[in-house]
Amino acid sequence: MKRLKLLSAAFAALAVVMVSFTAKADLSEILEAGVIKIGVPESFAPFGSLGADGELEGYDIDVAKMIAKDLGVKLELVPIVSKQRIPFLETGRLDLVISTLGANPERAKSIWYSSSYAPFYSAAFAASDKKIASIEDLSGMTVGLTGGTNEDIQFTETAPEGTVIQRFGDNAGTQAAFVSKQIDVMVTSIVVAAAVAKSNPGIDMETKFISRKGASFIGLAKGKIDLLQWVNVFIMHKKLRGVLDDLSMKWMGQPLPPLPHL
Repeated sequence: MKRLKLLSAAFAALAVVMVSFTAKADLSEILEAGVIKIGVPESFAPFGSLGADGELEGYDIDVAKMIAKDLGVKLELVPIVSKQRIPFLETGRLDLVISTLGANPERAKSIWYSSSYAPFYSAAFAASDKKIASIEDLSGMTVGLTGGTNEDIQFTETAPEGTVIQRFGDNAGTQAAFVSKQIDVMVTSIVVAAAVAKSNPGIDMETKFISRKGASFIGLAKGKIDLLQWVNVFIMHKKLRGVLDDLSMKWMGQPLPPLPHL
């Protein structure tokens, strides 16, 4: 009899856990509430920043707006900084984080990730008439980069003999040198390249090769199975329709590179 009571108690506890897990996993919560809360950056252009009208704009903002539209719910944008991304998901203050969130095993202990929706990489950028397919083709060219950055460390170790490297004190100096054609090639992150494209509409600049691969993923709390499945279908749909490629051209001035998926 005592054993039967213990088993009953165990099954009751398991039922509570299962109910809790199911509630967390159900996309219907958002649909019933009619609103989705999404954390986004507000000072990290071109992904998210305040526009001239004081409203948030950028790649991540556009993705958040499309998600709300496709779900048919109201969008509540919540500006966040990097250190708030995971705690706000874990405590239920946000349904999703769309804020240049990189995936790694340590973070994956705390939250779930979607497939990637945006690029985040470092690359060599140059005019379209420059015949560059790999780092080996840079011999004899003048390459500009910002001193002390990851790009500087990596490129210095791998640049072929005959490459002239010019280091600048900050990203603004690197950008100015490229725009004024003091350098043939600019090695930098997509964020800096996007700033060049935005400030100089029509500039002849294209990605020659990616030197440091990366991507951004949408984060959500553990257990939200239905939401995760929906977000992954959303990302796949936007990739196949060319919508994410359009966003990449709009905000970064570059075609969307291949993105990893989970």
